[in-house]
Amino acid sequence: MRRLFPVTEETAAQALGGGPEGEEAGGAAGARAARAPGESREWSLAELAAAYAYPEPAPGAPRTWLRANMVSSLDGAAQHEGRSQPISSATDMRIFGTLRALADVVLVGAETVRQEGYRPARARAEFAGARKAAGQGPVPAIAIVTASLELDFTLPLFTSPLVPTLILTGAAAAPDRVAAAEKAGARVLIAGAGMGVEPARAVQALADLGHTRLLTEGGPRLLGQLIAAEVLDELCLTISPTLTAGGAQRIAGGPSVAVPHRFELASLLEEDGFLFSRYRRPQNSGIIRSA
Repeated sequence: MRRLFPVTEETAAQALGGGPEGEEAGGAAGARAARAPGESREWSLAELAAAYAYPEPAPGAPRTWLRANMVSSLDGAAQHEGRSQPISSATDMRIFGTLRALADVVLVGAETVRQEGYRPARARAEFAGARKAAGQGPVPAIAIVTASLELDFTLPLFTSPLVPTLILTGAAAAPDRVAAAEKAGARVLIAGAGMGVEPARAVQALADLGHTRLLTEGGPRLLGQLIAAEVLDELCLTISPTLTAGGAQRIAGGPSVAVPHRFELASLLEEDGFLFSRYRRPQNSGIIRSA
C-alpha cells in the first residue's frame, strides 16, 4: 500500500507555505492532489520523481539545492550494527533510487563509503530521458568527503563508474594520496584550507562543475557538518517503524548548533508504518546561495 498521510488540503497548504522562489506548481502539492488518503495503488517512479522534484530556479538565477536523504528508527538510530539497511524497506530504497536519479551528484562521507560498501550509481532506463532533458549525465557522480583519502582505490567506485568519482578534500591533504586518487581515475577537488573540508566550499566546488542539484546520504558526521554550516536546504527523512535500543548514531552528529534550525514540512507519505517525510528550509531564513 502507498498513500499520503491523512492531512487535509488546508493543513497541507499551511505546511507547504508555497514552494521556494521560482518553484513550479506540481511537486508535492500536485502529488497530494493526485492521491487520495487511503488509496492503495503503488506510486510509479514518474510520480515519485514529480513529488521529489528539485525546485526550479528563477530564470537567470541558478542556485544550488542541497538535500539530505536519511533513515531513522523510532528511537532515533540511523543505523543498526553499523549499517542503515536493517531499518530500511523496499519502498525506502525505491525513494532512495529516485532521489539519486534526480541528482547531479551524491555527496557522501568516507566512513559511510567504507561501512556501506558504496558502489557507483547505476544508470536507470526509466530516468534516462528526463536526465538528458535536464542536461544531466547518465548517472549522478559520487563525491566523497575525506581529509585522509584513505580509500580503497581498487573498488568499483573507482574502477568502473559511468562518470568519474569526485573526491573533496583539503589543501593540506597528503600529496601521495591525492596522486593515488587521480591515478585511480578520481577527480580531486580542494574544498578546504587545511586537512578537512569546509561545507560551503564543497558546495561551491560542486557548483563550479555545474552540479547544482545536490544530494547527500550522510553519514551522520557529514550531515552534522552540513547542518552546522547552514548549507542544507532540505531533509528527506524516512521514519522506520522499528526500535533498536543500543548506542547507534543519530542521523546527524558532531557539536550541536547554537540555536536549533527550524525547517518546514513539505510532504509526507506513508506505507506499512514507514513515514517518508520531506522538510525544507523556510523561505524567510535569509540564507541565499548562488551557483
